[in-house]
Order: sequence, then structure tokens, then C-alpha cells
Amino acid sequence: MNRTSRTVKLTRPLFMAVAACVVVLPLLVVVFGTFKTLPELFDAPLAPPSSPTLDNYRAAVEDGGLGAAFLNSAIVTAGAVLLTLAVASLAAFFCARMPGRVGWAVFGVLVAGLAVPAQAAIVPQYVLFDRLGLTDSLLGLVLVDTVTTLPTAVFILGGFLRTVPDELYEAAELDGASPLRAFRSLALPLIRPALATTGIFLFVMDWNDLLYPLLFVRSQENRTLPLALLDFQGEFLTRYPLLFAGVVIASAPVVVVYVLLQRQFVAGLTAGAVRG
Repeated sequence: MNRTSRTVKLTRPLFMAVAACVVVLPLLVVVFGTFKTLPELFDAPLAPPSSPTLDNYRAAVEDGGLGAAFLNSAIVTAGAVLLTLAVASLAAFFCARMPGRVGWAVFGVLVAGLAVPAQAAIVPQYVLFDRLGLTDSLLGLVLVDTVTTLPTAVFILGGFLRTVPDELYEAAELDGASPLRAFRSLALPLIRPALATTGIFLFVMDWNDLLYPLLFVRSQENRTLPLALLDFQGEFLTRYPLLFAGVVIASAPVVVVYVLLQRQFVAGLTAGAVRG
């Protein structure tokens, strides 16, 4: 037993060091590469830049059109996340409050979309959105992202709402609160950490979505960030410093959102783990 414990203690730092290298080294290549020229990147990918330059960021925003693409991604992601949270929280609330097996049946229908791969539905989705005139538009991307992420949001929020004691709802009903008033004044404040956790998941999914912009968007002015980054990769040559700058720009909002909401995110993940 002692020998096993010693072995674990000796191998754990080594394992952690290897894992850190696997994660950190590619990040260093990307971050350092944004300040290098293409020949300098190929000559010394892991070395710090000898002559740092911001030309790659300037070219990515101005010549690569990442400024407009960033704004489009922000509009689509914000609209899709807010709309999904609003619809999913209401749907999860009423599923949790429905008596008997009816609530579970409706909940199961709503989350059944998790079992359907996105690729299996792209043809009917494209036909429907094309007939409605929603292709090649930011509104169409907001709606399709909402539809595809709604089952995930309902699944997460439904689990949290079912942990709210029925006695609280009964007390609200005795005070004359309607179901919508109970949802707004009682349920929403209690599931605020769950909303933050779900919002972060939705933000990452919508912000990094490439499938639907690639399928729906045809014009340059409606491109999102993942779609715009594809232009940095050519058939015979990839401009890696420019691509790395675009990746850093695209990744920055995800890091900022997580840092701002990390307390709520951790609270949402641990909610319900300890019961009084």
C-alpha cells in the first residue's frame, strides 16, 4: 500500500506536467504566431517573436473582414442565447409543474431532439427556411440556432426546476400568484445559476457554429466569424499567422464570458449536489 502511494505521488507530477505541455504548447504556438511573419513562424514555432508585430491582427480585421463577421456573430449569438433561454425556461417550468406523467411526457418530447444529429435535419431545415425567406439572413441563423439548442437548454433547466420544492409553489398559489407570476417571481431567481450555466453552454455552441452559416449564408456581409476564418485557408497555402490572429479574436469573447460568469457557472454545476 505504501509502495503504491509512493508511486502515485511520483507519477502524478509527471502526468500533470505532460498534460500541461499538451495543452500549453499549442496555445503558445498560436499566440506567438499571431505576432510573427509566416517565415518566422515556420523557422521557430515555439520561440517568442523576435520582432513582434500587430500586422496580422490589423489584416485579419480590415482585409479579412473579421470586424463585420465579429459583429454578425455577436448579434446571432446574443439573439439565439436570449431567445433560447426565454423559451426553454418557460417550457421547462411548465413541464415541471404539470401533474403526473403528462409533464414527463412533454419533457421527453422536447428533449428528444438531443437524439437527432444536426446533419440529419439540415435538408428539411434548409427547405423550410428557404421557403420562408430566412436563408442568407441573420434572423434565420438566430432562429435555427434557437431550434437546435432548445432541447439542450430544456434538458438542463428542467433538471434544476424539478428540484424546487412544491411547497414554495403552493405558498405562491395561496398568495394569489398566477403561474406566470410564480415563474417570474419565484422560479427565475432560484434558477439564476442554472441560467448562467446554460447560457455559457449555449454561447459556446452558437458562437462556434459553422454548420448552419456554411449552409445558409451566401453573401459576404452576413458571414459569421467561423465562416470568415475559412477564407484564411487556401487550396495551396494557408496564412497561419493571419489564421492564428483570427482564432485569438474569435476565442476572446468565450474567455471573457466565462470569466464574468464563472461564479454562477460553478454554482450551477454544484447546485443540488448537497441537500439539507
